[in-house]
Amino acid sequence: MKILVIGGTGTIGKKIVSHFSANDEVLVGGRSSKDFPVDIADSATIEELFSKTGKVDAIICAAGEAKWALFNDLSEEDYYIGLRSKLMGQVNLVRIGRHHLNPNGSITLTTGILADDPVEKTASAAMVNGGIHSFVQAVALELENGIRLNVVASGVVADAYAKYESYFPGHPVIPMDKMMLGYVRSVKGKGTGQIIRIYE
Repeated sequence: MKILVIGGTGTIGKKIVSHFSANDEVLVGGRSSKDFPVDIADSATIEELFSKTGKVDAIICAAGEAKWALFNDLSEEDYYIGLRSKLMGQVNLVRIGRHHLNPNGSITLTTGILADDPVEKTASAAMVNGGIHSFVQAVALELENGIRLNVVASGVVADAYAKYESYFPGHPVIPMDKMMLGYVRSVKGKGTGQIIRIYE
């Protein structure tokens, strides 16, 4: 398979790239990529990205950001960070990317546990994650040419636990290999419209 991984140099993205590179052709896109630069918050760069990749069999997005802060401190513009990047960035990736997939291809988005189990300072991030979940379930009903759409939602992964430990007291730490199973299921399986939760 020819797989495009956006955000392939991040904590989760690096694991995705390493896993699929063993048996598939993997293209790595991201803001710091020299070969396949893209900022999902800017739909023009998504269009430019696919002009370079050509047709692919699968698209995986492990990119997108949202502001973490107390609700009392969040401004309107703070909310737009997550809305433009993690929410509309992934929406636009589906909207544009579907035209650059081979028949029966797949798109896999990324959210996290906050959609179902938010913690302090995540009003914006939790809202965005929940919106993506609803979007995936709705759009999967309408995609054509056998294209599948899923989202992987993981708890706090082991490689990021040190950074986020204080936010998630008592939450299980998700081993990277277990998190990776969600992406394998989405890309190599047959399901669509699924929220693949890996919380324990």
